Amino acid sequence: MVLEDDQDIREIIGLLLDEEDYEVKLYPDIRSFRKDLLFIAPSLMILDVRLPDGNGHDLCREVKNDQRTLGIPVLMMSAHSSLTEVNRKCFPDDFIAKPFNIDDFVARVNAVVN
Repeated sequence: MVLEDDQDIREIIGLLLDEEDYEVKLYPDIRSFRKDLLFIAPSLMILDVRLPDGNGHDLCREVKNDQRTLGIPVLMMSAHSSLTEVNRKCFPDDFIAKPFNIDDFVARVNAVVN
């Protein structure tokens, strides 16, 4: 599950993960992400920090504190936050700064999932 409000970045991530044979669900906002989370058990969540209807920090905390989802790895990404800031607000399994190197992004996703 990928939560990213920037359509171009969302589509690029979708293409990259599709090429790696991941089944990808893309979401532009927290509302649509939460709706599907009730019915999907993803192997990974990729969350942007700044979103139009909230922030990824809060969602990451919710995921990590919910018995149904606490075992799902979370990769946070942001152009405006640092690893230190993200780790203070939630405890993702990994963080990547935007803009990101495509090969590094794919390697981090594979490492978190495996």
